[in-house]
Amino acid sequence: MSLNAWKRLRLAAVMVLAVSVSGKVLAQVPEKPKNQEEKKEDVGIPVPPETNSVTKHDITLGGQVIHYTATAGNLLIRDEHDHPNGSIFYVAYTQDGVDAKSRPVTFFYNGGPGAATIWLHMGSFGPIRVITQSPEASSPAPFNWVQNEYSLLDKSDLVFIDAPLAGFSRAVGKGTVKDFAGTDQDIQAFRKFIERYITVNQRWSSPKFLFGESYGTTRSAGLVSALQNDGVPFNGVVLLSSILNYNIRNPGYDTESIGYFPSFAAIGYYFKKVKATGSMADWVQQAREFARGPYAQALAQGDRLPQAEFNAIAARVAAFTGLKEEYVKNARLRISASRFRKELLRDDERTLGRYDARFMGWDPDEAGETPGYDPSESGISGTYVGAFHDYIQRELKYMSQEPYYTSAPGVNQAWDFKHRAPVQGRNEQSNPDTALDLADAMRKNPKLKVFSANGYFDLATPFFATEYDLSHMELPSKLIGNVEFGYYPAGHMVYLNVDALRQMKGDLAKFYAGALHN
Repeated sequence: MSLNAWKRLRLAAVMVLAVSVSGKVLAQVPEKPKNQEEKKEDVGIPVPPETNSVTKHDITLGGQVIHYTATAGNLLIRDEHDHPNGSIFYVAYTQDGVDAKSRPVTFFYNGGPGAATIWLHMGSFGPIRVITQSPEASSPAPFNWVQNEYSLLDKSDLVFIDAPLAGFSRAVGKGTVKDFAGTDQDIQAFRKFIERYITVNQRWSSPKFLFGESYGTTRSAGLVSALQNDGVPFNGVVLLSSILNYNIRNPGYDTESIGYFPSFAAIGYYFKKVKATGSMADWVQQAREFARGPYAQALAQGDRLPQAEFNAIAARVAAFTGLKEEYVKNARLRISASRFRKELLRDDERTLGRYDARFMGWDPDEAGETPGYDPSESGISGTYVGAFHDYIQRELKYMSQEPYYTSAPGVNQAWDFKHRAPVQGRNEQSNPDTALDLADAMRKNPKLKVFSANGYFDLATPFFATEYDLSHMELPSKLIGNVEFGYYPAGHMVYLNVDALRQMKGDLAKFYAGALHN
């Protein structure tokens, strides 16, 4: 039998002639393997290669010209089965011609949870910064950026990381939202990325710092402990606009009213709604003392507070904050941040920003109880997003067909706040208190330094609550001095006030020097 005849016979063996059944013509085809569909599902999302765009640049800082390399790209992280499940986008700025062993590297990220790091990248300590009209709403395009004279590139290499599924970061392979949407899942993803980065770039011996903003501080406190326990000790952690403990921010607890009170006093001072002498720092200190003393004691009595004392405390709350005394009484001495934003400038027909109370907005309804939007967010978002896309394409030569998500789709809604702390007897938490993780890392690494940066006008993460959290870590007396604080006339994003950015750069220069020479 010829070869062609044999092939025809084989083909006939696996096919059946069409037959007529109830008027329909059916054809039988070779049977699919039973697991074919399952194999298709196993493929998951295609895994991209690790690629990057590398460009060369110069910047002048303090009279010194710094030659640096910008690298925009992605690195893969893997699940517990060693399969890629995440592609994490980053932009790194590294000084040329220096010994990596002595050159620090700082990892930056925003919060959310599930936020991209566009804000820190384009506004804080990178080599460029966006021009805004803060605290006024910024104009539409064209957007402008300048060399950032307050960049930290003279002190450290800088790596800006987009959280999983945010920015250009994506789930890959069998990765899903559930792999990353949670306190501990997020910490582990960042741990894996940082370890991958220092491996690929041979930075294991470099001094290392973490820099997180907002929920990024929750992450930093847990992350520095996770890295420490994985054999990667850090030199320093910068906490910008912190929220470390989610267990004391629940409605109905007086800690919330007390924690916000000095911020209300600072904002009343800024808008000249209070009769204060001396500096704002002096006024805020008086508010601190009142909040932790007479105010806290009065609130602790609840409904049993005598009327005369109630009236006296209401008068002092009004004097410190600039609110009307009758309003304070109607609120039973407890002022929420959202109500304060609506009430302080009600007579001026203006509302205040949540992230930065210097920003003012207009509501269509002056009788409302809370503001309809946050002018400190809407006033800058378009500028940052537009400038970022222009900068990364024109200057960093990075092109992507993927959309850039400022907030990871579905991540915040699916977030699992449960946390396993590395502290014996306290490891099961329904809401995270990663100040315990930070304290654990400091006890195990006594050289670890922490800098807490705070905006006076931040109504998202009030500085007095941060002071409370960082003062209740149960540190040994010899380590208490490892935690430093900085305060600035700005909001949540301190860098929106360029004067505050300049002050913060000076404070961080001293902090880095101390952390590297202790």
